[in-house]
Amino acid sequence: MKKSIYSLVLMDDVVRAVDEQAYRLGTSRSNLINQILAQHLSCVTPEMRMREIFDTLTAMAGGSFQVQERRSDSLMTLRTALAYKYRPTISYKVELDREPGEYLGRVTVSIRTQSKPLMDLFSGFFVYRCAMEAKYLERLGLADYSAVIGSNTFTRRLFNSGELSDEETGEAICGYIADLDRSLKQYLADPEGFPGKAAALESEYRKLLERYVL
Repeated sequence: MKKSIYSLVLMDDVVRAVDEQAYRLGTSRSNLINQILAQHLSCVTPEMRMREIFDTLTAMAGGSFQVQERRSDSLMTLRTALAYKYRPTISYKVELDREPGEYLGRVTVSIRTQSKPLMDLFSGFFVYRCAMEAKYLERLGLADYSAVIGSNTFTRRLFNSGELSDEETGEAICGYIADLDRSLKQYLADPEGFPGKAAALESEYRKLLERYVL
């Protein structure tokens, strides 16, 4: 959404109130005024779009994940714990692009642990997961699968089909994270037995792709 520079004449008291509210919200004076005017005039801003997506994601994920307080319009974090000794935490960070093009944004998964064996299992799972996702997405004509695997992190870009409403986008992201979390936990709980479960889990992922492409 294009932005231009305009001059406005405002009362000092209004500017003071706007600045105080902008500080509380962690945004700029210009951005807050833009949002207020857009809402009053029924215009959709990137912040409104992202808020709608995250509100849907929060409503759907709240029963299964710990939803962290949002400190940014474009960023949201979900957390869950592993049924593993010391109960390490897994975080799912969703970062949306203000003006999505080919991609909506990205999801970053990270595990909080100092255990080298657990980090190795985490990385091993995502080597498998990347290959699996890329294979099925390529069949849909999406060959530009973008993902990076670290020792305790995984980041991938989310495709923008351009066909989903904001609410449907929130549902799709929640469905993807829930599917990913379920598969990851089953792998970490029983790495040796995971190949016997992989076919059923891949079937669930394909069903997700039939509804939403990310």
